[in-house]
Amino acid sequence: MDNKFYIEIIGIIAAILTTSGFIPQLYKTIKTKNVEGVSLTMFSVLFIGILFWLVYGFLIDSFAIKIANIFSGIIVFILIVLRVLYNKKA
Repeated sequence: MDNKFYIEIIGIIAAILTTSGFIPQLYKTIKTKNVEGVSLTMFSVLFIGILFWLVYGFLIDSFAIKIANIFSGIIVFILIVLRVLYNKKA
């Protein structure tokens, strides 16, 4: 196995750790329907950054970067939608 394989393994571990960091916030938001602590500006900027990372992942053909940013993008997008929906109900 070449070095690229081991580098991708490190990237996949990093992807799992950083992407899973959003799951507690998503769970709490869905469970409580409380979005007071969810910054729309921060998550919007983060989502745009994730889109750029995703494009970068495709350009360099990195599985780890692509998969991490696909899942992170979905989670962050859901948080943005919940922030808008639950804020209107409050």
